[in-house]
Amino acid sequence: MSGMDGVDFQLARDTFGRLVLIRAGRSHAGVVPVRAFPLTAPDSGLAIVDALGHELAWLDTLDTLPAQSRQFVEDELSHREFMPEIVRLVGVSSFGTPSTWRVETDRGATSFVLKGEEDIRRLGDGLLIASSEGVAYRVRNLASLDRASRRLLERFL
Repeated sequence: MSGMDGVDFQLARDTFGRLVLIRAGRSHAGVVPVRAFPLTAPDSGLAIVDALGHELAWLDTLDTLPAQSRQFVEDELSHREFMPEIVRLVGVSSFGTPSTWRVETDRGATSFVLKGEEDIRRLGDGLLIASSEGVAYRVRNLASLDRASRRLLERFL
């Protein structure tokens, strides 16, 4: 039994703020949305899993959800996924590693330590950079960076 939107479940929050999936009169509290391909196709493929990681529902896109449910999912994902996007490199302490990088991200200015070149991985047209603190920074598209930022990056690639 599917609603007009093609989704056969509802999402709500319980009194503790946990996400709840309701299907056929049965409630599953504490469910978690998980992207299938968070880096390469973040808008496609999303599972709703229970506390044990069992898939309860699958969505090809978030667009299939009603507005309220979509907001619940987006809120949950924003709490779980923290991957600032580097928009400009301000400077690096040295061209050897470890080095301290000063960057501007979509979430503000910050600095982090790069332990080694192996912590920079190509990802399509962009990069994934892992800091020594465990935060993953993304460069969505190398071509979108300014010339000075690209020059700094080239020394590490």
